[in-house]
Amino acid sequence: MELHHTFTVAASPERTWELLTDLGQVGGCFPGAKVTSFDEDNFEGEVKVKLGPIAVTYQGKGRFLERDDEARHAKIEGVGRGLRGLGNATAVATLDLSGEGEGTKVDVITDLSITGKPAQFGRGVMQSVSDKLLGQFVACLESKLTEGA
Repeated sequence: MELHHTFTVAASPERTWELLTDLGQVGGCFPGAKVTSFDEDNFEGEVKVKLGPIAVTYQGKGRFLERDDEARHAKIEGVGRGLRGLGNATAVATLDLSGEGEGTKVDVITDLSITGKPAQFGRGVMQSVSDKLLGQFVACLESKLTEGA
């Protein structure tokens, strides 16, 4: 399933790109996520997500599939295995940044694949949960961008 999100932050495209490609910092902004190890191109960790009555913890890893610092374009893959046999998840997120006024517009397209019990929830629930998580992610991102200003 494909999910689309767009948001704007009050920071330069350069500063926003720098933060979004710092896997150690940006991973901690995702609600319920904990990054356990990372380098410039790869990360490992876990994320807890609540879908309706089901709470799932995924352990997994991710990596940059594409990264163009000049064009501010990236494709990041994350693969997780649900604990307690609740299925698996794979996400490929494509990020594109562009200047907008005095800030930065970020377009994110996520190709999400989920198996197991969480797969019973349709696109509407997935979009709703991802919208809520994105709101929390953007608030954290803006906080970090403000700290670094």
